Amino acid sequence: MAARALMIQGTGSDVGKSLIVAGLARSFADRGMRVRPFKPQNMSNNAAVTADGGEIGRAQALQARAARVAPSVHMNPVLLKPQAETGAQVVVRGKVIGSAPAAVYQEMKPALLGQVLESFALLRREADLVLVEGAGSASEVNLRSNDIANMGFARAADVPVVIVADIDRGGVVASLVGTKSVLAAADAAMITGFIVNKFRGDPRLFDAGIDAIATATGWLALGLVPFFPDAGLLPAEDALALDRPVRRRDGKIRIAVPILPRIANFDDLDPLAAEPAVELVHVKPDAALPGDADLVILPGSKATIADLEVLRASGLETDIRAHVRRGGLLLGLCGGYQMLGRTIADPDGIEGPPGKVDGLGLLDVETVLIGDKRLAPVSGATADGLPFKGYEMHIGVTKGPDRARPFALLAGGADEGARSPNGRVFGTYTHGLFANDAQRSAWLARLGAGPATIAYDDLIESTLDRLAAHIAQHVDLDRLLSLSR
Repeated sequence: MAARALMIQGTGSDVGKSLIVAGLARSFADRGMRVRPFKPQNMSNNAAVTADGGEIGRAQALQARAARVAPSVHMNPVLLKPQAETGAQVVVRGKVIGSAPAAVYQEMKPALLGQVLESFALLRREADLVLVEGAGSASEVNLRSNDIANMGFARAADVPVVIVADIDRGGVVASLVGTKSVLAAADAAMITGFIVNKFRGDPRLFDAGIDAIATATGWLALGLVPFFPDAGLLPAEDALALDRPVRRRDGKIRIAVPILPRIANFDDLDPLAAEPAVELVHVKPDAALPGDADLVILPGSKATIADLEVLRASGLETDIRAHVRRGGLLLGLCGGYQMLGRTIADPDGIEGPPGKVDGLGLLDVETVLIGDKRLAPVSGATADGLPFKGYEMHIGVTKGPDRARPFALLAGGADEGARSPNGRVFGTYTHGLFANDAQRSAWLARLGAGPATIAYDDLIESTLDRLAAHIAQHVDLDRLLSLSR
């Protein structure tokens, strides 16, 4: 028998769809149900590697964890990874099939719908409940033709929809009533109810608002969910999260991170941000790098050469060089590692126009963006002998003299990454490094902040438990289950 299914769509991006699905997944899994998350199409440069060597959106990997199952490429069959303002790399069932401008991708979607429906059917055969997450806004009627992410999928798969709106940004009544007004009648008929998310204050003051929405739309009111303050402890789906103010604290150490336009896999930074001893500073290109930073981290990028050009034009290159001259530590992760070398070449135009550029020259290595994309879980030990587990997700081959001082030795014996002769500049292709408590402790101790105080895996699990309890308290789970089919 096929599983029940329910789709969570939103009135806009960042209204909380991903966390609502994660909380529901944990709640229903705790009832003993076999739950699977599913997102037909995702757009994010924050991705996770699956055990079968594919990649999916980070949010679906978190939702799988919430459901207590291993992530699969079928949970996010189409992933778009933006490389430019009007184009993205297209990943289908975990593998890159090419890059496409936005207009070309619109023409590709009808052919992709079949694979999306096949992945959805596969998950339904192994589950009791599939929780489907929409993308962006349900009311993007300009994209309704050929849609596979929202109502196009819901109609094709005959999955009922619950729509989520964010009251924190204002205009929540208009956003829900307006969504109903612009949808085609057959699309609007798929929506069975609504949830108002991120509420602050006395809920009784919004009773009239709930009634007004229900009366104007005919949809069931399924919950008024208060703001969940610990949401920032969980990996975010996209870079919108980086625009929120960083939680300021008087940490013992300051870690500065340039936030470049095509930043990728920025959840690498989350374990550091959670440590009380750390003040993590996001540095936009129009700002200066703090002169008292103890560590600068160059994170991954989906368009390394383009982001390097932004770094250079903004003046942050000068700040980074001054930081190293002062004796500060510098760590490049993935694309950031590539930027640290002498040159980066993209002869086939994989990430942008073909060409070759000078890197920062702080590591004596050179990178050529060739070959298949490496997607693999990795483990090993860093040069100080401490073990780690993580994953690699990159295109490119990096060689040069500083590779003789590897950052790590992988299980199986392969050298990975590079270190400068003075021991202050490091580069690695390993993502997830700081999620390892021993690694994070060693870096904090090196910077003078003592050992880590957080068990990161336990923190994620306890936060998912609190999120599930929060959702269960404010959303009618039994009614939701009855609406699924």
